[in-house]
Amino acid sequence: MSMNWDDLKIFLEVARAEKLSEAAKRLGIDASTVSRRLHRLEDQLATQLFDRSTEGHSLTEHGQLLLQTARDMNQRAQTASEILQGKNLENQGKVRLGATEAFGNYCIAPELARFCQQYPQIIIDLLPLQRFVKWSHQEVDIAVTIEKPPNTSLVVSKLCDYRLRLYASRSYLERSQVIHTPEDIYAHPLIGYVDDLVFSDQLSYLERLLPNSHPTFRSTSVVTQSIAVREGLGLAILPCFLARRDPHLIPVLADQISVVRTFWIAVHPEQKKLARVNKVWQHLKNHAAENSAMLMGTA
Repeated sequence: MSMNWDDLKIFLEVARAEKLSEAAKRLGIDASTVSRRLHRLEDQLATQLFDRSTEGHSLTEHGQLLLQTARDMNQRAQTASEILQGKNLENQGKVRLGATEAFGNYCIAPELARFCQQYPQIIIDLLPLQRFVKWSHQEVDIAVTIEKPPNTSLVVSKLCDYRLRLYASRSYLERSQVIHTPEDIYAHPLIGYVDDLVFSDQLSYLERLLPNSHPTFRSTSVVTQSIAVREGLGLAILPCFLARRDPHLIPVLADQISVVRTFWIAVHPEQKKLARVNKVWQHLKNHAAENSAMLMGTA
């Protein structure tokens, strides 16, 4: 049994968009045609690929299995096309890069500005990630993550270690009780993440360092947390690479409170064959190595 490749491409777009109307818009065809082709594919495979509701289309278990295969086929086809046309050897085209909010804004974005001046024909899409990457949806070409991706089909490499410390604003420290020990911190308002919305255990700093502490202000954004610290709302654990840019932020108990985490960089093997993707990958690796002291809060 052979599947129609056009039907598979429609299946892929609906899986990514999760809405029939959005997929139809991207494909440039009407929604009724998209629906009909999906039903034809399901009839051909004798299985249901999507659960349909008023909220959209979500993949069934069999749909998830087909998605991985179809995505790999599509990516290989795109790579093969570029190889045959010689485009894989050119430093031009689009690269979609996903990174955590703070690292993307404060470390990657400034460096990519210089990268784009060096390679003006490479277009960068920098996407802030506050959740795990959906690799099967082809969301990004390269991802910088705080957890090592478990997907064994990816090319994964350690990008760098980075340090976090406890920070307060200069004005807050001037008007508050002196902090001599970690136990003293319990007397101060704390700022942290929203527990039930933390997408990675790697972000659960406070509960490890200060058990039974209760933040008085919480946000899913570490940048928002840093702004709250700057405004004197309380103390928060922040990445040193973020806090160093704000002269109002002062480390508290720097010799006693320190957290080290790791950034990982991942890419699909087929994508890494493309010159533009590999160029961005290598540039990020070099930049991280050259700035290890800054990332670890020692410079």
